[in-house]
Amino acid sequence: MVSATVGRAGVLGAVALSLLAVPARAATGTPETPATAARQAATAPTTARQAAVTAAARQEAAAARLAAATPAAAPRGPAAAALPAPNTAGLAAVLRSVVAQGAPGALARIDDHGRTHRVTRGVADRVTGRAISTGDRFRIGSVTKTFTTVVLLQLVDEHRLALDAPVNRYLPGLLPDDRITVRHLLSHRSGLYDYSDDMFAASVPGFEAVRKKVFTYRQLVALSLKKPRTNAPGAAYAYSNTNFVVAGLLVEKLTGQPVRTAYRNRIVKPLKLTDTFYVHPDTAIPGRHTRGYLTPDRAGAPLVDATAQTVSWAQSAGAVISSARDLDVFYGALLRGRLLSAARLADMERFTKVNSTTAYGLGLRRRDLSCGVSVYGHTGAVQGYYTYAFGTKDGGRTLTAMANTSNNAKVLNTLAGALESAFCGK
Repeated sequence: MVSATVGRAGVLGAVALSLLAVPARAATGTPETPATAARQAATAPTTARQAAVTAAARQEAAAARLAAATPAAAPRGPAAAALPAPNTAGLAAVLRSVVAQGAPGALARIDDHGRTHRVTRGVADRVTGRAISTGDRFRIGSVTKTFTTVVLLQLVDEHRLALDAPVNRYLPGLLPDDRITVRHLLSHRSGLYDYSDDMFAASVPGFEAVRKKVFTYRQLVALSLKKPRTNAPGAAYAYSNTNFVVAGLLVEKLTGQPVRTAYRNRIVKPLKLTDTFYVHPDTAIPGRHTRGYLTPDRAGAPLVDATAQTVSWAQSAGAVISSARDLDVFYGALLRGRLLSAARLADMERFTKVNSTTAYGLGLRRRDLSCGVSVYGHTGAVQGYYTYAFGTKDGGRTLTAMANTSNNAKVLNTLAGALESAFCGK
């Protein structure tokens, strides 16, 4: 029997498979009423900032994006009434299958116009047997790419960066082709080879070789440039972590700050995200967290606890730590237009088709579901964790689902079913 508690509320990397079953736990949850509900109402974007503002003024500007806009903006997608109600029983079945296929645990949280649904299965720690919780922190992998994109698009709003300018204008001599633009990076159309493909050709040995290693951004770019490019700039979509390593370099060059500071001042503090951190090169996840387990390539081999790692191989492409609640708040705010101007959000949502169900914009995925609803967000894969974080076009309903394993294609594909349960009622 499945139960899910509903409360009132205010508001991927490289890796491939094998499995190990863990006993399931009934879906659980408790009501939540954040004190920040009023600040999380829908708002309109603010205007662009002047290029010469100080760091303190930029932080104030980020807060102003949240506080100064008009509430109750018209929905940009399907009205709430048009969406089927979330199916928590279906969601629990998805998580149960994910655990049966090898994930020690799985969690999902839906925030739906003030109502919160929480469902969990399995354990956060295989040694202690502690049950997984939707309040746990975890590594979000390539969901980081949306954070990095938001920072860069804010810089576009501040007239400090041009999307269609060559990357080499800002980072002279970094790339071998002056035709590669910032837009090409953020849309994965640069043609830059993904260095992580080689790094993790063998999952466990590859991971152990970099678990404690600290790279510079330029070292990672150099690894990419050892290989031929996959296509001419702008010619085709080809997912590559290299793009967002270069994006991290741009953030640091243009702000004069580490990406950690840019995330904190421009996103984490304005949205009051209490579980979101960028700790690189530290290896520990602060506070209560779910441990992550890497599935070896050899069938039947034991899972590897991958929780402690620098994630230096990914950095601005995949090293952020967060929670289901924080990711729901983040994507809800982004899709409502609370972090970017309308023009920049439109840039973000200019999609290139990837396959029959997926398209990619600027650091943002669109998933087209079986019920005709499209949702917007990102997937994440980093050793030990798979994440889906998506919301409706108007940001009114958001879902974050996570399984604490990786390199397991069955788990990854099954976890996608959480979108159908959350947004199609299946």
